[in-house]
Amino acid sequence: MSNPYNTDLDRNPANYQPLTPLSFLERAASVFPKHVAIIHGELRRIYADFYTRSRQLASALSQRGINRGDTVSVLLANTPAMLECHYGVPMCGGVLHSINTRLDAAVIAFQLDHAGAKVAIVDREFMPLMQQALALATVAPTLVQYDDPEYSQPAQLVDSLDVDTLDYEKMLSQGDAEFDWLMPEDEWDAISINYTSGTTGDPKGVVSHHRGAYLLAQGNALTTSMAKHSVYLWTLPMFHCNGWCFPWTLSAVIGTHVCLRQVRAEPIWNALADHGVTHLCGAPIVMSLMISAPDSEKRDLDHAVQFLTAASPPPQKLLADMKSAGFDVTHLYGLTETYGPAVVNDWHQEWSDLSPDQQASLKARQGVRYLPLEQLDVINPETMTPVPRDGETLGEVMFRGNVVMKGYFRNPKATKEAFAGGWFHSGDLGVMHPDGYIELKDRSKDIIISGGENISSIEVEEILYRHPAVAVVAVVAMPHKKWGETPCAFVEVASDKNVNEETLNDWCRAHLAAYKVPKKFIFTSIPRTSTGKIQKFVLREQVVNLNDEE
Repeated sequence: MSNPYNTDLDRNPANYQPLTPLSFLERAASVFPKHVAIIHGELRRIYADFYTRSRQLASALSQRGINRGDTVSVLLANTPAMLECHYGVPMCGGVLHSINTRLDAAVIAFQLDHAGAKVAIVDREFMPLMQQALALATVAPTLVQYDDPEYSQPAQLVDSLDVDTLDYEKMLSQGDAEFDWLMPEDEWDAISINYTSGTTGDPKGVVSHHRGAYLLAQGNALTTSMAKHSVYLWTLPMFHCNGWCFPWTLSAVIGTHVCLRQVRAEPIWNALADHGVTHLCGAPIVMSLMISAPDSEKRDLDHAVQFLTAASPPPQKLLADMKSAGFDVTHLYGLTETYGPAVVNDWHQEWSDLSPDQQASLKARQGVRYLPLEQLDVINPETMTPVPRDGETLGEVMFRGNVVMKGYFRNPKATKEAFAGGWFHSGDLGVMHPDGYIELKDRSKDIIISGGENISSIEVEEILYRHPAVAVVAVVAMPHKKWGETPCAFVEVASDKNVNEETLNDWCRAHLAAYKVPKKFIFTSIPRTSTGKIQKFVLREQVVNLNDEE
């Protein structure tokens, strides 16, 4: 039987518009045009100018052939240009591809080719890295160089690649300040593509859509109690899951972005005190950096600050130190495939009366679903049934809802596997507690989270296996006081070979990004099962107390 309320009540422009976070900036600029949107060094940029420059960028990109669905890659620090790209690129129908500035040239080249980059906007500091990548890539995007006034060092271009570059500011000046920017034809249209860390083979391109970005951006504000005119400090890299959608969130609440080119303790404390920062995000390493700073760099704060952290739960002492310093820490969890955080450890007021040990146990849990996430569960991946709510039975954490990716770009096999059974399979193993809070227990793909960045143990192992002296290798996460976790490599040396730690360290540095290089190499016999499978859990037990501090 048909629904009578659907009869002759169709969608039309008066009652239906595609959801897009781009509308947040338009509204902010029209309602609060003179409110400061961006602070960067001596720069103060109001919302009217932020909106105008984003439209100029969209216009300039359109003039250079960027149409709906075309990729614009950016290799930028946390600067005003990066914020403008989060609006200007999709305003002309383009898809924003933010590149991790810590990657090596070969991985960047793969991403540029796979995404089909037509334009690449690059910070002057990273231009040599981009040119190295383009020397390996098959695409030849138009290069645009952003010259950040807060970057004072000269950058040396790579002589082997002769590529003309445009100046970012000059290109913007050629754009139309009244550009009639494009709404998405469908809110399901792609707004960005972000690449995973490449846990098995090449990295996968996670495609996000306007609808999901709109919903998670608002979910951030609701989850973090972000009031109107909040002030947000950019300690989280914007290249990471589009800065967890906060570039769009701040326009929704007409807040102020405080850009930070480098994450260092003194400028963080200065920004907190001088600009009245209310919110910032980061891995536990950022908290450690702030708390361990000398007293001469710290500042007294006259207001509470919300610190949103992901990755592994912060140590109890660090949480206590942060609380004493005036910070309210909230633990989040999510993946690139869920637009960043989609789970929050929502704190109950009565939990604050519990003992420190009990509170630490509760804070170690990842939590419950964000408001814009429809379903979150821990499921047996074989039977696709929820595990018992006993806090003990392991299952796979799975997501379902509008803040789950469109899929993996040009990878139907991986997309089908990720969405098997009508759920997004995170690959993370966890338990469900009786109160509905999830807690991660292991990572099925052995991801190591170092300083908030994902490192694939498989990738590191593959590099080490290429060395002729390595017979067998297993890489696991080793506790690290500064980075949270770092790779530790267990190595069995080939019977007719000799090799030492220094040699393998140099080998890894020649083939991997620096943060992926193991901090320790242990030469030993590697435990295996009767079928020859390496017993990584045994190795993890061996390194749990090493806690390397280098």
